Amino acid sequence: MAQAPGESHDHQADKPVLAVLHGQRLDPPPVWMMRQAGRYLPEYRALRADRGSFLNLVYDSDAAAEITLQPLRRFAELDAAILFSDILIVPFAMGQNLTFIAGEGPRLTPPLSHAALDQLTPFPARLEPIYATVAKVKAQLDPSRTLLGFAGSPWTVATYMVAGQGSREQAETRLFSYRDSGPMSALIDRIVTITIEYLAGQIEAGADAVQLFDSWSGSLAPKEFERWVIAPTAAIVAALGASHPGVPIIGFPKGAGGKLGAYARETGIDAIGLDETVDPVWADRELPAGMPVQGNLDPLLLLAGTDDLEHGVGDILRALSGRPHIFNLGHGISKETPIAHVERLMALVKGQQ
Repeated sequence: MAQAPGESHDHQADKPVLAVLHGQRLDPPPVWMMRQAGRYLPEYRALRADRGSFLNLVYDSDAAAEITLQPLRRFAELDAAILFSDILIVPFAMGQNLTFIAGEGPRLTPPLSHAALDQLTPFPARLEPIYATVAKVKAQLDPSRTLLGFAGSPWTVATYMVAGQGSREQAETRLFSYRDSGPMSALIDRIVTITIEYLAGQIEAGADAVQLFDSWSGSLAPKEFERWVIAPTAAIVAALGASHPGVPIIGFPKGAGGKLGAYARETGIDAIGLDETVDPVWADRELPAGMPVQGNLDPLLLLAGTDDLEHGVGDILRALSGRPHIFNLGHGISKETPIAHVERLMALVKGQQ
């Protein structure tokens, strides 16, 4: 792997993803995929059929560790493992009931549009099995691979807590915050506090870096984005920077678009994930010089697997060749994606095709 002039190996260059997160440019870039541990893999589907519900898998640390490692066993080119879990573990630990309904997705009860935050009884012990999963993965992971922990960002977690489920345009939560910002502020503050604890626990269990998923940040107006995305993210980053200095934090504000620059400058994050709607040429021009970026192939282009896949990969690699870059998708891999398409992607990124 190439090393840019003046760069050093002080930041564990034997772990390519970690090296890039610390500012090194590598050629070819390291690669991992959001949702790489999951339903597109036949080995995952077999384990799910054997063990039962999604939540059962998350809370079975042996099974969750196995799922985390499955894609790395299949695809030798992957440079990172990302914890198999879910962003809704945080509201579950805050006292909401969590279920996953087949074909419909997660449900949180009681929804906070109809209940007060102080009616919830926290269960912080619900975080402990996740730390156990991290530790078990770390014990089995090849030393050259980076172990990534994660959490949902406060705004995205809040949208599920208020509505009780995923929602179109997050209208219910946006209206909730507009009508009375006091309860929303209290909710966001509570999520920030537990997210700091949760990510710190993952780091202490063995995570090399962590990612904050703000999947619904794109639904907010600019002032609301500053209030509910940038400020809470900055609080988490500052707290983790004080307690665990040197551990990189990747921010992924999906849909942020033109607000990406403010997010990158004002949150203090170490690296920024780009969704598939972001022009990488624009991102390279507008984001702070030298900031590591991650992304951003359209998962549906990978699913299609046409000749445009080669062009899409090449365009991203060329656009981001002048800064630290981790190749990734613009969001999670589709469950229908053929294994052969992923194999082709890995070969294209690593220059084998």
